[in-house]
Amino acid sequence: MFEQLTQYNDIGLFILRLAVAVIFLYHALPKLKNKMGNSFLLLGVVEGMAGAALLLGFYTQLAALLLAIIMVGAIWMKVTKWRAPFSAMDKTGWEFDLILLAASITILLGGGGTIGIK
Repeated sequence: MFEQLTQYNDIGLFILRLAVAVIFLYHALPKLKNKMGNSFLLLGVVEGMAGAALLLGFYTQLAALLLAIIMVGAIWMKVTKWRAPFSAMDKTGWEFDLILLAASITILLGGGGTIGIK
């Protein structure tokens, strides 16, 4: 139906990469600022560095792989340890984590996209 839009695939991946980068950078900051323990500090460092790499287009697929692994761990914690539902009005579910996992896998497999004239 919209086959002509596939010529803009790289721009779509670029926009997705920037959005995922901003989200991970935003969520890394509290982990780096607060003294919540070494594991949260390590997560903050990895999220921050991978988010910055996505933002700058530097080792994009490696950064996406690291973020995908983090999201698998986040989903596992929410499902097995915290018994969080997929979605709920009164508490955090793991639907947001799932979309970040899917976006990271998309960047890993499809690349980070490019902009400009081909």
